[in-house]
Amino acid sequence: MSAKKTAGIQYKCSSCGHIQPRWMGRCPECGEWNSFAEYRQQQPASVPGLGIKTAERQTPKPLSSVTSMKTSRLKTGIAEFDLVLGGGAMKRSAVLIGGEPGIGKSTLLLQTAAAAAAHGAQILYVSGEESAAQIRARAERLCLKTDMIQVLCTAALSDIEHALDTMQPQLVIVDSIQTVYAPEAGAVPGTVNQLKYNAASLVSWVKEHDSVLFLTAHITKDGVIAGPKSLEHMVDTVISFDRNNENARFLRAHKNRFGSVDELGIFTMEETGLVPVPDPSGLFMTNRNGDIPTGIALAPVFEGSRVFLVEIQALTVPAKAGVTRVYSDRIDSARVSRIAAVIEKCAGLRFSDQDLYIHIAGGVRLSESAVDAAIAAALCSSRTDTPLPRGAAFAGELSLAGEIRPVARIRQRAKAARALGIQTLYAPEREEGVHYIDSIRALVQAIFSTPETTRAPERR
Repeated sequence: MSAKKTAGIQYKCSSCGHIQPRWMGRCPECGEWNSFAEYRQQQPASVPGLGIKTAERQTPKPLSSVTSMKTSRLKTGIAEFDLVLGGGAMKRSAVLIGGEPGIGKSTLLLQTAAAAAAHGAQILYVSGEESAAQIRARAERLCLKTDMIQVLCTAALSDIEHALDTMQPQLVIVDSIQTVYAPEAGAVPGTVNQLKYNAASLVSWVKEHDSVLFLTAHITKDGVIAGPKSLEHMVDTVISFDRNNENARFLRAHKNRFGSVDELGIFTMEETGLVPVPDPSGLFMTNRNGDIPTGIALAPVFEGSRVFLVEIQALTVPAKAGVTRVYSDRIDSARVSRIAAVIEKCAGLRFSDQDLYIHIAGGVRLSESAVDAAIAAALCSSRTDTPLPRGAAFAGELSLAGEIRPVARIRQRAKAARALGIQTLYAPEREEGVHYIDSIRALVQAIFSTPETTRAPERR
């Protein structure tokens, strides 16, 4: 075969998009067998889906000469969703939402579309997983007005791009990005190359228009968004949708170029869809009329700009066969082991022969260091079979030397605790309503009235 005839011909992997100058049996990039197909390299005037002309050479220019783009936010009409987004969705931005099947991603976005349409925004709802009749049935079940929502049920990228250019919508919802398919990106939908190509095409369109793009994404069994990590780099905001063991849903941003990633949106799933929880401060508390059980401690924790009062439950039981274990739910087990070791070293309560169980009521996941004091109090209460004082909460970081160190915004924590009926906050600060403690030994002495109580575990 002549060189002229073979000029421009390469071989492209249909799975990952890897290009080779000659055919190979196995792709060296993704490991797939017999996935290479003939591919004729072209020199188009622009890169498909990116709008970049190859004939134009880009040159650097001073940053001070660039005109700043003043964009506004599009309110979703759902307060908790706007809170997580940083005050609403920024125009010319892309938002990626991931969550397990059935958690309510489509419900949330359909409610968002109806709320935004009620304020005059033009909506394009693209679904590659459901039919138009199924979407209409969900909207009727949720009692939503759908007059201003345009539905496009297709998986073809070309159909989506044509609808975008024709409608010029202010809000675009694609459910989900894994179903979008472009023939030039490979033969199989949902592959790495398909995801990167289709996401780049949609994101590049929204960057050139005063629109907001919402993409839903599947997740793996490990709870991470399926596909290449570059998918999360392409978008401006990455949001995860989680649930606890009941009907509460938690919305949290892991990446946000236009706002904080510390805010937590909380919803409950009702017959009318996802209902925001306007004041979730006491959502994770258990109302008890009688005595407080042993091993129960309250901790005021910050999630973004709000304070939640969280109930920490601890249980200690003698270890079997001399092998101790730590079982913790939604908190690092190594952290629990460290706190138990500090208590044993500095306060004289023995945990080295005990199995430790830690549970966070309500299903919220905690990572703040301010809950160390509450975990320590709960462990001490369970180990001594002595309930903690009623109306008490704990805040502080526990050091390896047995010190309880100050944490940020104690005054706000104490104020939120008092609003929920907590009279005393044990913390290493001298504020109104705060009982000062500076070490784990001081904490044990403060919450257990008699010295015999602290020595009881040694006699077991």
